[in-house]
Amino acid sequence: MQVKEILKNCETRMQKAIESVRHELVKIRTGKATTALLDTVKVDAYGTLMPINQVGSVSVLDAHMLTVTPWDQSMVKPIEQSIIAANLGLNPSIDGKLVRVPIPPLNEERRKELVKLVKKFGEEGKIAIRNVRRDENEQLKKSEKDEHFSEDERKRGEAEVQKYTDKFIKEVDMLLAQKEKEIMEV
Repeated sequence: MQVKEILKNCETRMQKAIESVRHELVKIRTGKATTALLDTVKVDAYGTLMPINQVGSVSVLDAHMLTVTPWDQSMVKPIEQSIIAANLGLNPSIDGKLVRVPIPPLNEERRKELVKLVKKFGEEGKIAIRNVRRDENEQLKKSEKDEHFSEDERKRGEAEVQKYTDKFIKEVDMLLAQKEKEIMEV
């Protein structure tokens, strides 16, 4: 492998680690209504488990209320039951042709637990990025021996990998700080 290919692979893998952290952070409730809170909910529709956004329209009514408007009115009760079964700490209620999902405010103790969870996801992301760095540095050393590119090229490659590592770890820190701020806002 050439140095450029190794660096491109490194950047791609680190970007995937960032996306994974982002995906995990979106699931964490901040006390404000967001449609992403229901992304993991699966509804038993016509004998098949389907994501909630495929059986109805999920929307934010205000900062503390989500609504789910099913496309088929017979799905109102299964949607309500699926939200309850998802164990998200939400208590939906049926209001005619739609399901209202109030988002309760977070207490201080719960906020601190969520911050710990955010930090855990962040640390996992940083570990993934460092593992990519280790793998790519090993790949550089292996390629140096196999393909006989110079030691200087390998060292430049390792320096570039370290720059990527620093950049992506800084991005994880920014994501964590932003999510922590969202959680701790009253």
